[in-house]
Amino acid sequence: MRRWLWCAVLAVSKVARAQEGHAQGHDAEPATVERAAGAHEGAEHEKVDTSTYILEHVADSPEVEFQVPLSDKEFILRFPVWRIPLKAVACPASTEEPAKLSEGCLDISLTKHTFWMLVGSVIVVLLFTFGANRNPNQPVPHGARQNILEMLVIFVRNEVAIPNIGKEEGPKYTPYLLSVFFFILTLNLLGLVPWASTATGNLGVTLALALCTFLLTQIAGIKAAGLGGYLKHLTAPVLMWIIMIPVEILGLFTKPFALMLRLFANMLAGHIVLFSLLGLIFIIGHVAVSIVAVPFAIFIYLLELFVAFLQAYIFVMLSALFIGMGVAMGHDEHGHEEHEAHDEAHAKPQLAASPANAPG
Repeated sequence: MRRWLWCAVLAVSKVARAQEGHAQGHDAEPATVERAAGAHEGAEHEKVDTSTYILEHVADSPEVEFQVPLSDKEFILRFPVWRIPLKAVACPASTEEPAKLSEGCLDISLTKHTFWMLVGSVIVVLLFTFGANRNPNQPVPHGARQNILEMLVIFVRNEVAIPNIGKEEGPKYTPYLLSVFFFILTLNLLGLVPWASTATGNLGVTLALALCTFLLTQIAGIKAAGLGGYLKHLTAPVLMWIIMIPVEILGLFTKPFALMLRLFANMLAGHIVLFSLLGLIFIIGHVAVSIVAVPFAIFIYLLELFVAFLQAYIFVMLSALFIGMGVAMGHDEHGHEEHEAHDEAHAKPQLAASPANAPG
């Protein structure tokens, strides 16, 4: 919360100083008027920098900036650049030039979102290393930290994994769902901390998470139904192959695409709206705008807290649903085989007792 309050106070103070200088410029000497005109041009430049700052804040970059929003830069942590040439003289000499893999240069340097993703991973590991109850003599958790962790763990297992995957297979996939839930939740909350950034607002991060769910879904389907049953599920009767096979294959990729895009868009949109509300103070250039912009920005900030938990839950719930659909392939296959065996077992006595087969 301090981050946005600092931004609001800074915006109001800058606009107030600009208006005071503009009022004094009417009675000043010609040289002072020229300086005021230059200040006015600087204000116009600042208006452009407001939108530029919003884009720089939500976009990835090779540096981490620790600064008060919409203010001058205070401290910048620059990452070293590691470039692995796949062929001679493939990487550009300057680090400002993009390294292109198509030209034979592999750039594996850290970025801003990668840095905060690693920070979030360390937080999750430390949280369960020191916050989990590991005392066998005291199975009941004590303290707010352990109770909150147990509540979230039980919620994901009993309300997400088991209802969507099943009582038998659900606990097997619960560790993955818990890891994804706490990882996404930590990254979402880090974006609301002063000077931090939301790694889940990066399309590459959400794509990697969606691919993990995609691979696990296919593994669950093959494990449950076997490779033959899995491929049989993707096909249909021969006359429908032309239509059903492309539809089934397309359906495999639309699920992770929806996971990727939903998380990315929701986390990116919230920060853009928040900074746009505060940026109105600079764009319009009047202190009175803060009366409306600041309360709305605080409301959006509190809404983002809710969205951070909601998007982590939605991602995990849909992941469990897709994995459950893969596990259901095996149930359908076994159910079909049992149904055929049941029909054969009941058909033989009936065939033997029919009048047509009776001895003459």
